[in-house]
Amino acid sequence: MLLRTPDGDETNPKPSRRAALGAMFTAGYALSVGPANAQAITTGSEGLSIMEGAFKGHGDYAMPFYLARPAARGRYPAVIVVNEIFGIHAYIKDVCRRLAKLGYVAIAPDYFDRAGDPAILTDMAQVRPIVSATTQPQVLGDTAGALAFLKRQRFVAAQKIAITGYCWGGAIVWLAAARFPEIKAGAAWYGRLTPRRPQDFGYSENQLSPIGEAANLKAPVLGLYAEKDGGIPLDSVEAMRAALAANGNPTKSEIVVYPGAEHGFHADYRPSFNPAAAADGWARMLAWFQANGVR
Repeated sequence: MLLRTPDGDETNPKPSRRAALGAMFTAGYALSVGPANAQAITTGSEGLSIMEGAFKGHGDYAMPFYLARPAARGRYPAVIVVNEIFGIHAYIKDVCRRLAKLGYVAIAPDYFDRAGDPAILTDMAQVRPIVSATTQPQVLGDTAGALAFLKRQRFVAAQKIAITGYCWGGAIVWLAAARFPEIKAGAAWYGRLTPRRPQDFGYSENQLSPIGEAANLKAPVLGLYAEKDGGIPLDSVEAMRAALAANGNPTKSEIVVYPGAEHGFHADYRPSFNPAAAADGWARMLAWFQANGVR
């Protein structure tokens, strides 16, 4: 079943840019990283229900989303899928369908919608302003909207909600786990851990960082990181481990580092894809969700 109408539960949310343009999620793979690899995974929608609509996000914004779930009736655990800097393109939608095939409701909010659609761009110089314009208060407000939307749905087990995210989205997983008690578990794939410096891409004043929020975690987070990540050095990973330990790590969060892997090792459409690390991380994530009651 394909629904192309906004969420009927919302009361006059402010229209999204995507809705104003009359466009839905049509982007393929992120053009700015080049053609997709032949090894890119494609998951079909057989046995699934796919929904594209909008929920009320931060500031009553009509936040577009892509959602995949099992078609059979029932209440299912849910996972919020937080995108990379490239937005809601084919890879993120496929991740949602992979989770749905395993019995989850998977929703990917279009966090960048207010500023643009990076999935259709070919130049990173055009992608960066879109990402930079998407503030943390806005993202956390939109995540609150996603949680509220999920908890209203008859097909969601409202006490079983997890979150996962990649790159930019990996950092958001840590922040969301420190903010929302409704989230029972998180899996952060190679998300930045330390505060951004003024010269860094995406810097803004008073910005939260995962390492700064280590003492505030309300849900256990599994961090999945790469040994050869040029943007996330191993000393920052060790600093995060130390921050967790210094605060007693009451949520029993863990960090795994994959030897020889590079940033983006789960992104099967990119040259950095590492099949062994991706498969192990995926299995660990599913076991993590189950161990923390999201199954």
